[in-house]
Amino acid sequence: MFQNRRLYHLSHIDLDGYSCQLLTSYIFKDRHYYNANYGKEVLTRVDQIFEDIEKQKKDRKIFLLLTDLNLSPKEADYLESKKQESPYDIHLQLLDHHITGLDVSERFSWYHLNDKKSATLITHEYLKRNFQSENSDIDKLDKFVKSVNALDIWLQDEVEDFEYGKVMMRLISSAREIANNLFPKVDNSYKLSLLKGAMEIYSDETITDKNIHLDNNIHHLKKNFFREDHDDTIDNLLTKFIVKILYEHRDELTVKYKGYKGLLTYSLGNTSIVGNGFLVANPDYDFFMDVSGKGNMSLRANGGVDVSIVAKELAGGGGHVNASGGRIKNFKEQFIYDRVKTQIESLFIEKEYTTNTLTRKENA
Repeated sequence: MFQNRRLYHLSHIDLDGYSCQLLTSYIFKDRHYYNANYGKEVLTRVDQIFEDIEKQKKDRKIFLLLTDLNLSPKEADYLESKKQESPYDIHLQLLDHHITGLDVSERFSWYHLNDKKSATLITHEYLKRNFQSENSDIDKLDKFVKSVNALDIWLQDEVEDFEYGKVMMRLISSAREIANNLFPKVDNSYKLSLLKGAMEIYSDETITDKNIHLDNNIHHLKKNFFREDHDDTIDNLLTKFIVKILYEHRDELTVKYKGYKGLLTYSLGNTSIVGNGFLVANPDYDFFMDVSGKGNMSLRANGGVDVSIVAKELAGGGGHVNASGGRIKNFKEQFIYDRVKTQIESLFIEKEYTTNTLTRKENA
């Protein structure tokens, strides 16, 4: 029906939401995944999807799917208007189970709601009705969906499914190793990889006490995603993995302050290990800067610049020559990296001419 269309799939940021995307990954080859929590992030992602549709400029047939997200009247009206205004042939479908969306679902034909099932089960049934699947994992998917459904709508009497779903929920909620606003595609691939690993374990009839087996193997599943050539601690594997991605995206992440060259990340965390790892591997960079959603700034250097001075000028902060921080005043939380970078570069321009503690780098 719509199998040959380009899929743009927006889903929630929990086990149920990511499980919906795991299901569509078995159907669509040309697929683009986005995730959002409720509130402002939903319309931010909607705008991002329509911007990305325009950038692709391939064919004009699009399948826009939303799962495990209930929309407010304002959000639904906005989405409908974006669809109507688009020059593309967009098939729009929303599959959800939150009863708070009932009134809105009655207004739009594309808004399907069933509060008796998880979004994963609703999506699974929708895909089975409307699409041909050539994969050999259909039995595994059936078992996986049953477990997610038992957990998400709290069917405690379905003990095996419910207990396994509990461990999968923690598997996803603990998967914070990759900053989702900085590298959303990598983060999404990571979580889907973990769920696929969990699905394989649950379908293995040779394994008893599968929930305990999965619980014991969470660390192993995570390491498998980050491991490339040889085994190591997860900290070292993760650092190597993240530093490689940062280097691949260095052009879009690079900033300059008073002639000093830096790399700017957003909500990356683990700045001491990752930041220093990047600076050691890339000595042409003078500093590494990570900003949190609340505007907390963490700075690292490896002798290229005194970041205690940088922190003082930018945020009234301070610390050590190679490790400092502070909090940026009036910082506005964003869900898209480019908007964070715009804020920080505006701050750089402002401080460039109003502070004189840091000496401008020669030959900048």
